[in-house]
Amino acid sequence: MYVTTTVSITLVLFLVGLVAMVTLSAHRMIEQVKTNVTLTVVLTSDADSAQVARCGAVLQAAPYSHACRYISSQEALEEHIRSLGDDPSHFLGYNPLSASYEVSLSAAYANPDSIAVVEQQLSNLPYVKQVMYQKDLVDLLAHNVSQVTIVLLGLAVMLLLIAYVLIINTIRLHVYSRRFLINTMRLVGATPWVIKRPFVARSMRMGCWSALLAFGLLTALFYYVQYSMNIVLMPLTWQNVALVAAVVLLTGELLTFVGALIAVNRYIRMDAEKMYTI
Repeated sequence: MYVTTTVSITLVLFLVGLVAMVTLSAHRMIEQVKTNVTLTVVLTSDADSAQVARCGAVLQAAPYSHACRYISSQEALEEHIRSLGDDPSHFLGYNPLSASYEVSLSAAYANPDSIAVVEQQLSNLPYVKQVMYQKDLVDLLAHNVSQVTIVLLGLAVMLLLIAYVLIINTIRLHVYSRRFLINTMRLVGATPWVIKRPFVARSMRMGCWSALLAFGLLTALFYYVQYSMNIVLMPLTWQNVALVAAVVLLTGELLTFVGALIAVNRYIRMDAEKMYTI
């Protein structure tokens, strides 16, 4: 019974850890997509080199700036020619394109409200002519991120409920086999906590061993998927590894503790005659 219960809890905790890994991977992908959102800060044509340098310093030091690249008017003209194939300076007689900065936003600022604030701040600078970004893309990204977050949160809640039910029922079966021992302890005058303590301690030991086994399975799965199939389940950092381990361990310990208390309380309050009929 002890081995069977441990294996059952291990499988449930393995699924909990797998969801944690998938959630971290989704978070990483969302962060990467958000850092691809860029602002184009177009400078005025009469901006001198000091103003251009001052603008670059402001953008580099800004908390919303993940990366910043300066594009001169000549570079902008060359990119225009490469992309569209025509040279507007031939028939206009001058380069109509202005120098600009391409600012990649930090993930925390890549949402419609924050970008609107940043746009307003940059537009108020005297040497900034225009601030441009793909508003429709930003709105779509924010919508999709909220959808993914809701789905992952719902999946995590559902799995935790399933884990709760399975672990509670598994602990109940484990305690059920010792219900007459509980009755004997009650008859000799043991207090409820004295009766509960060994069952709770044993259940939490099972939770600890199950968490270690589940984390071992997750580690094996992670290395197989990443190095044999070239699929990254989550970024390999010590923070992420510690977070997954903590989620698995705390889930196992908490649910086995609660399960043992519920199961033992039931038999402490049960009549001896009823124990023979259930």
